[in-house]
Order: sequence, then C-alpha cells, then structure tokens
Amino acid sequence: MAIPPPPGPQQPEGQYPPPGTPPYAHVPYPQGPAPQGPYVQGPYQQGPYAGPYQPWGQGYSPYNRPAPFNGLAIAALVLGILCFLPAVGLLLGILALVQIRKRGERGKGMAVAGMILSSIGVVLLALMVATGGARDFWDGFKEGADGGGSSFSLHRGQCFDAPSGTLEGVAYDVDFVPCSGKHDAEVFAEAKAHDGSYPGDSAVSAEAGDMCYTLTDTFAMDGWAVPDDVDVYYFTPTRQSWSRGDREITCMFGNTDEHATLTGSLREDSTTLDADQLAYLEAARILNRAMDTAPEAQYVEDDLPGHKKWATRVSGALAKQTGMLRGHTFAPAASRRVAVLAKDLDRARAEWVKAAGSPDADTFYAHYDKAMKFMDPDKTVTTRKALGLATTPPKEDQGGSGGSGGEDGSGIEV
Repeated sequence: MAIPPPPGPQQPEGQYPPPGTPPYAHVPYPQGPAPQGPYVQGPYQQGPYAGPYQPWGQGYSPYNRPAPFNGLAIAALVLGILCFLPAVGLLLGILALVQIRKRGERGKGMAVAGMILSSIGVVLLALMVATGGARDFWDGFKEGADGGGSSFSLHRGQCFDAPSGTLEGVAYDVDFVPCSGKHDAEVFAEAKAHDGSYPGDSAVSAEAGDMCYTLTDTFAMDGWAVPDDVDVYYFTPTRQSWSRGDREITCMFGNTDEHATLTGSLREDSTTLDADQLAYLEAARILNRAMDTAPEAQYVEDDLPGHKKWATRVSGALAKQTGMLRGHTFAPAASRRVAVLAKDLDRARAEWVKAAGSPDADTFYAHYDKAMKFMDPDKTVTTRKALGLATTPPKEDQGGSGGSGGEDGSGIEV
C-alpha cells in the first residue's frame, strides 16, 4: 500500500481519496483551474517507490552473519592436542583446509595447528614403536585397567612400606624405603608359581606359602637371629595377571602385629657372614630341611612307614652335616666347640638309623627321644657364641622339643 505525501500549500487537504479507496478508482478533482505542483493531474499512480521509505525485503537480515567454523578443523585440533590417533588428526586437517577453501568457512588456523600437533604425534609414535616403548605403554595400560593387584617387581633385599598399612589383602602399590630404618616388609626371595590354568586363590596362596617358608634360610640363614614377632608374607599373582602370564611370587618378612614395623635388615647370608659362620649355617641347613620333611601324621602309630622313611632322611642329613663341619677349617676359638658338636651329631645319627629300622611305634619313640637329646639346641649355644652367631633359640625351640619340625625350618636348628 502506498503512502500519500502529506498535504502542502500546493495540495489542499482532502484532495486525495479517503482511506480504503482503491488506488485506481476515478475520483474527479473539483472544478476550476488545475492546481500547480509536482504531481500530475489524474488518478493516484502507484510507482516503484510508493513512499519515502523502502520496507525490508522478506528474508533479508539487517546484520551480517559470520561464516561457520569447519567441523573437521575442530576435530583435527582436538586430536592434535590429545595426541590421540595422530595420523587421523593429520588427515582431518588436510581435508579441513580443502573444505575451507571451497566453502569459505573459518578454522584454517585450527586445521593447521592440528596438523602440526598430529605430525609431532606421528613422529613420537614411530619412535615408541622403534624403541619398544609402545609395548611397554600398552602393558602398563592393561595392568592399570585390570586393577588386579598383581605381584610387584620387587627384588631380594628391598624394603618397603605398604600404603594401606597392612601386608594382607590386595595391594596396588608399595613405597620403597631404606632397610636400615623402619619398614613394613623386607623381600627375601622371588619364586615362580606352576604353569597351567589359574588354580584359585587358595591354591596359589598355599603354593606361595610352601615356597616362601622353604626359602627363608637362603636369606636369613641364621633362624635364631629372626625375631619371634616376624613372620613370612607373600605377594601372589591375581586371576587377571595370571591370564597374562604372571607367575611371580614375592616372599617377604613382616611383623606379626600389623601396627608394628621392622627395623634393620634380617639378611644373614654370604654377603654379611664370615667364612666360619657361613660354613656352620650351611651345614645346619642340611639337617633343618630334612627335619621339615616329617610325615603329616603327628603320631608315629598313625604312619609308622612314613616316619621310618623320615628317620632315614634325617640320618642321611646328619651324615652330610658332620662331613661339612669336619671338612671346614674353623678358627681356633670355634674349632674345639665344633668338634664337640660333631660328636653329638654322630650319636644322634646312630639313634635315627635305629629308629628307621624300628619294628613298631614304641621302638621308634625310644630311639627318637634319645636322638633328640643329642640334638638339643641348647648344646649348640657355646658353639654359636664362639662363631659370633645368635645364641637365643627361638621360642618354639626352647626345651629341645622334637616332633615334625616347624614350617620355617627352625624346629631343630643347630
């Protein structure tokens, strides 16, 4: 609809059709001379510009909208920053530049930055593959993802604190500390579990216990020097780590009181002992291990054949022990005491030989009791003192009690 000009001196008010009148309706002017003005006489003509203002055309925005960012450029930048799939990030950056050139979109700087970062990632990935770092990273990632608490890469002689404050349950990490100070545990041996399918938590724990108790005297050769409040603990593989080939068993000493710690190293082996001490303890270990092979049946009458075979093993160990003691030249201060001890062990061996041939349980007990008197740990105190070894028998050894021996091999230790 056109907008009529306002009335002026050349156009008296009311000379145009009233509102609502069609623009081409014939409305005659009043009689008289034609008025002078810029408008021609005749009906209202709708021209191309019907009024002093041009209305906004349909779909036209008064503000300019900026060009959008290219999506591939954004993706290339993100992958470049994260160094994730660097080759993909590099490819997306190239495609983004092509699209930006064709579509006039924004994001060229992001595409270029993503390409640069992705190129660096490609180089780093190539180096990792060449040096084996990629494999190590993946192995570490899988181990962390499993969260399985697998046994750690701990080594003999290392000491550590458990972040959880206990050596029981599942462990995820340890803090290495010097053995000279206070610590929760000291590693004394490393072992390997059997191959095959995972036998279950209880079976793995039982196997670890047997292995670790057997290996205590390879690190702490003088069992008398191990405090009474120290026991054997171990880390074992979990079901998850077992499936990846983990068979590592870590044996360690720890305090029986979970709120207490160890102080100083318990190591007593060739690295800390002199030649005389080492010779004496190596000979004693032969006997101690034989004593640990006693039958499971506590009473002889429940397994006489088994106990007779055990007596044969013990008598053979005594023969080896005395041979090792007599074959080493001890210092004069200890030589005489070692000779006396060897004679007592000879007498004990004779009784074990008789026990091995016993016709019944009562006869076996008679020879066994005589043998144990010759093997009384108290008889070794003076010899140990002359050698500079510990002279206080562990509590379970006091009184010279015999039997099947202890798990730690100190039941009859001399």
